[in-house]
Amino acid sequence: MTPLRRRMIEDMTLRNFTPQTIQAYVRRVADFARHFNCSPERLGPEQVRAFLLHLLQERGVSISHYNQTRCALRFLYGVTLRREDVSASIPPAKQPRTLPVVLSTDEVSRFFAAISNLKHRAILMTAYAAGLRVSEVTHLRVEDIDSQRMVIRVDQGKGREDRYVMLSARLLEILRTYWKTFHPRGYLFPGATPDRPIANDSVRQACSRAVQHAKLGKHATVHTLRHSFATHLLEAGTDLRTIQVLLGHRSFNTTVRYVHIATASLASTHSPLDRLKLPPQGDQQP
Repeated sequence: MTPLRRRMIEDMTLRNFTPQTIQAYVRRVADFARHFNCSPERLGPEQVRAFLLHLLQERGVSISHYNQTRCALRFLYGVTLRREDVSASIPPAKQPRTLPVVLSTDEVSRFFAAISNLKHRAILMTAYAAGLRVSEVTHLRVEDIDSQRMVIRVDQGKGREDRYVMLSARLLEILRTYWKTFHPRGYLFPGATPDRPIANDSVRQACSRAVQHAKLGKHATVHTLRHSFATHLLEAGTDLRTIQVLLGHRSFNTTVRYVHIATASLASTHSPLDRLKLPPQGDQQP
């Protein structure tokens, strides 16, 4: 490990960045250094600008990838190298406002019916029933399931904040069946090594297989289950503030977007066209 990489990791650790963010930022900076085959200490604003253009125009990366690279370089130059001239030159990126994919309740049922593996079904049902991110569900521990209070404790979720979410009675039945079969200790869903959680990618692959077997015809991921959880709660009449707390959103604006996804209220809202008095179609002149 180079001294620069070590110093950047230490700077992020001091600022309480999550391990996932530290790992991602290090990868983005390493990609930048490889592109020029040179240490970032010897590069400046022109190289940063050229690399960001290269990502967008030649490699065609997603906006989220570009934004992560931009943030990683701003941190490197602004904090670790203390070169404000470089960090100030990095332009902001506007995130396009797109609506996430959401499954209907019927599609969610078909999805779970397509999962024959008990462990995978328990993991993915937990993700949907509690609206958890993939890293949150994989890092659950046995003691996080509180059947007395009917809640699940989410330890150090995104933003390193703990929270509680509801424990579905139906999910509790599934988890009890799962526990009687596998008897997990420590992590609720351990990986190949008992003292380590199941890998996030393993859960994503299980989800992808279930989507294919269920023939949903949508690009659904584990995160789609979280979006579906929030949307179905909203359509059932749950208020947005409660949904914000359950999802662990810091910003209320992040939660408000589910208003644009929920369709139950849209289907029950009549178009003004329905209130017009129009002549029968047979009376129209050609």
